[in-house]
Formats: sequence, structure tokens, C-alpha cells
Amino acid sequence: MKANRAQKRYNRDILVLMVGYAAVLMSVVTYAHGHWPLRGVAGVVLALLPALPIIGVFGVMARYLIEESDEYIRSRFVQQALLATGLTLSVCTAWGFLENFGVAPHVYAYYAAILWFGAQGVVALYGCLARLIGRGEAA
Repeated sequence: MKANRAQKRYNRDILVLMVGYAAVLMSVVTYAHGHWPLRGVAGVVLALLPALPIIGVFGVMARYLIEESDEYIRSRFVQQALLATGLTLSVCTAWGFLENFGVAPHVYAYYAAILWFGAQGVVALYGCLARLIGRGEAA
């Protein structure tokens, strides 16, 4: 299937943001954290730098939903996001209780975004496999 304009823009912007995320995290922030104590305004700014591309990804996803003209593709994208959100919120809630009662270690909050992206991938893969299996039965 050929990508439409909204999909091309989405893919390009996600790629740019993820390259930026990797560059910021693996160079500037990691180096500064390893060599200087991060305190005050500079510490806050450096600590937030890796979050900005991730926040940008959520903005790109919102823009994609607005720009996507194919209702079926938009519906699938929304379904994947909702399922990933439900899975992420469920895991984070359960983990929070486990952590609160001292039976699980602390996990940094930014792992919620990583879990959400992973859940979105699992949901998308499941959807692809279900459609492939469904097509195989029809043949």
C-alpha cells in the first residue's frame, strides 16, 4: 500500500524526533550527567531535554490523526492507541500497588512511555496477525 501525504509526514517527523532523542540522550545529557552535578535551572533543562522529543512524538501522532483522510486507517490507529493506553495504564496501576506494598522495586515514571510504545507495537502486530490468519481461513 502506498503511503499518503499524512503518513509520509508522520513517518518523517517520527524519524527526526527519534534521531534527536537518541542524539540528546546519548551525547549531551549523558555526558553532562557523568561529568557535572546537575543542579538548578541547568539541571532541570538538561534533565528535560530527552523528554522533549518524546512529547513531540505524541504531538505528531495527534497531528496525524487530524490529517489522515482515510477513515479506516484513522480508526485502526485510534484503536491501537486506545488499547495501548489501556494496557499501559493497567500495568502502571498494578505496578504502583505492588511498589506501594513493598513487593516490587521502584520504576522511573518515564518507563510508562516506553511501555506504551511497546504496547502499541504489540497491539499492531496482533492486529496484523489476526488479519493474516483471518484471510487464510477465507481462502
